[in-house]
Amino acid sequence: MARRYFGTDGIRGQANAWPMTAEVALRVGVATGMHFRSARARTRVVIGKDTRLSGYMIEPALTAGFVSAGCDVFLVGPIPTPAIAMLTRSMRCDLGVMISASHNPFADNGIKLFGPDGYKLSDEVQAEIEAMMDGPQDGGLAAPEKLGRARRLDTARDRYIEAIKGTLPRGLRLDGLKVAVDCANGAAYAVAPTILWELGAEVTAIGVEPDGFNINRDCGSTAPEALARTVVEKGCDIGIALDGDADRVIVVDEAGHQVDGDQLMALIASSWAKRGRLTGGGIVATVMSNMGLERYLEARGLTLVRTQVGDRYVGERMRADGYNVGGEQSGHMIFSDYATTGDGLVAALQVLAVMVEEGISASAATRRFDPWPQLLRNVRYAGQAPTVDDAVVRVIAEETARLDGHGRILIRPSGTEPLIRVMAEADDPVLVEQVVGRIVEVMERVATRPE
Repeated sequence: MARRYFGTDGIRGQANAWPMTAEVALRVGVATGMHFRSARARTRVVIGKDTRLSGYMIEPALTAGFVSAGCDVFLVGPIPTPAIAMLTRSMRCDLGVMISASHNPFADNGIKLFGPDGYKLSDEVQAEIEAMMDGPQDGGLAAPEKLGRARRLDTARDRYIEAIKGTLPRGLRLDGLKVAVDCANGAAYAVAPTILWELGAEVTAIGVEPDGFNINRDCGSTAPEALARTVVEKGCDIGIALDGDADRVIVVDEAGHQVDGDQLMALIASSWAKRGRLTGGGIVATVMSNMGLERYLEARGLTLVRTQVGDRYVGERMRADGYNVGGEQSGHMIFSDYATTGDGLVAALQVLAVMVEEGISASAATRRFDPWPQLLRNVRYAGQAPTVDDAVVRVIAEETARLDGHGRILIRPSGTEPLIRVMAEADDPVLVEQVVGRIVEVMERVATRPE
């Protein structure tokens, strides 16, 4: 059954337009509060946000919903998404809520929900909450004497800083390393430079002046060019680019070259395997990860298990099968020894640990395999998705046959925008260009065809 509100990573949309309105946020608070409400004790909810202007609208609406359902709310202000997952568990809360649209522009916002175990809610629980959102909620409202309370929690950032510092191997320091960090004018603008500096690094920070409008604008993991220039100009050993809510990371080496999540997973998996720390005999990634990563792991006796796109699905597979490393090419990485969801700072510290322990440069550490040529293009549409059209189905079949087993095609809808993502990879870059180009051409023609 199609979901009405929830996508691959919570609820997301343009601020002050359905579904990202104060009214919907209020209903989310009531419905989720009703779902998690306990008859045995006060229900506790921790709410964080990134630096978007619309957070001032969504936060009080959610708070009102939870309080009206009889829940006590702790407000922690701007803080990374993984911090909310951590605080939900450490504070014994029943629910964690993050108000963020991650890497999207400032005009968007979103609501991410975490259960008492610190993991993102399953599809089944989300479906139950949706049903309660669309149904009558009067019966779930608390009596006047049982209304919840809301208060600010000023120690949340300090708790998270200490927890992240503890993920660097015992006795290791970053003394002597020059590190540039781009916080995307987002949720980590205060904590990321502090963590790196307290661990001994010489820190150059950019993207640390949020104004409500500039989150992810020409900065962060989706636009690391400014960080690359900073690394080269300042002579830094490495650059770390976070996204708006700091649950993903892209690295820039000392020469200003970008390194994606696949290379970082290859580095950390091989390093942890060598030290006997890797569980499950491999890692979990998504269908988007490069075949070069899979071949690299196979050569070392390690497996790559693939899931659908979304770090929530990566995390679910890790839990089910006992893996402790997983992630996405985009830079979401989960290390279940330390966290229940993707954490860009934890990932960055694991890379820095290898550099320090092995005495190698960022480029030597992060260039683990030659990626297969891979091309991804997006097709925007309105109305019905073009993938159901006969012409599109036919061209995908023809181009798949053309690859003849020497590559692969992946067609998938975005979980957060009206986009179809068309990806192909093969050992021949010219062929990849031709395959993607032909599919996109047909798909765009269908998408713009008058009804």
